[in-house]
Amino acid sequence: MVRRTDVLGAGGVRLAAWEFADPPEGSRPGRAAAAVGGQTVEAVRTALPGQRTAAPTAPRIAEREPSVLLLHGLMGRASHWAQTARWLAERHRAVALDQRGHGRSEKPSEGPYDREAFVSDAEAALDQLGLGPVALVGHAMGALTAWQLAARRPDLVRAVVISDMRASALGEPSQRAWRDWFRSWPLPFGSLDEVQRWFGEEDPVLERPSPARGRFYSEVMVERSDGWRPVFSRSQMLLAREPWVYDAHWEELAQVRCPALVVRGLDGELGRAEAQEMVRVLPRGHYAEVEDAGHLLHYDQPGGWRAAVEPFLQEALEAP
Repeated sequence: MVRRTDVLGAGGVRLAAWEFADPPEGSRPGRAAAAVGGQTVEAVRTALPGQRTAAPTAPRIAEREPSVLLLHGLMGRASHWAQTARWLAERHRAVALDQRGHGRSEKPSEGPYDREAFVSDAEAALDQLGLGPVALVGHAMGALTAWQLAARRPDLVRAVVISDMRASALGEPSQRAWRDWFRSWPLPFGSLDEVQRWFGEEDPVLERPSPARGRFYSEVMVERSDGWRPVFSRSQMLLAREPWVYDAHWEELAQVRCPALVVRGLDGELGRAEAQEMVRVLPRGHYAEVEDAGHLLHYDQPGGWRAAVEPFLQEALEAP
């Protein structure tokens, strides 16, 4: 099941937080529920402007360990963490956040979509949901948010998982390539099958077919009057990308004092040399690789991802 709680981020932006918890074996929800991201939505709580919501009641688990906040990457959404959240919920209170501009969260036309906004949003979610001190698990842009928050608020963060995110600057060529890529999308798509086929097989940037990539993008499409379009604004995604594409983030990485795992797919965007340098810079850094995985490693190879992440979290969160 999934429980949704709306929280207020920086500037009062409404953010959808999703708490994942499977019901006891053999039980069924006692009332009608909607499906979101392959899970059942048991309840929806909405914050009024200027008002905090109470955190959803977590299932009772004996000796529950610290909570985990999951932060998706650019163009992602909380539902992409569903498989990860299922096994995390066996030990932890597992919450995934739709970040501003993404999923069911608010998409303010004027932003801001800078680093300060994303980090402050995650900090506000921890506060309003009563999650801290917490383990942060982030993918790509969400990983950067995780380590920036850990550097800023060490009192709130007990461990960090950094999934396939570079600390070095990529520069204007990378941003220009993304602008060109967005323009290449054959919008609107006629069906979700077309979405999966284009992103999984036909996208010119693909080196080889990736069915998982096709499924990933089908989750961020919504049906409009003329066909299927992304739930996000591509121009807002470019704005969100600018602050971390043009700047390096090594200094903040060095300020992360809690245990931190840098994990990469062997075919991902984070190279081995840079990943190992990130581990060296982190005061308590650890390293892992997932075979046969690309950039979307938690979605592409969930078994290998779990094998890399679960032991780290168990050890990192052991201490009181």
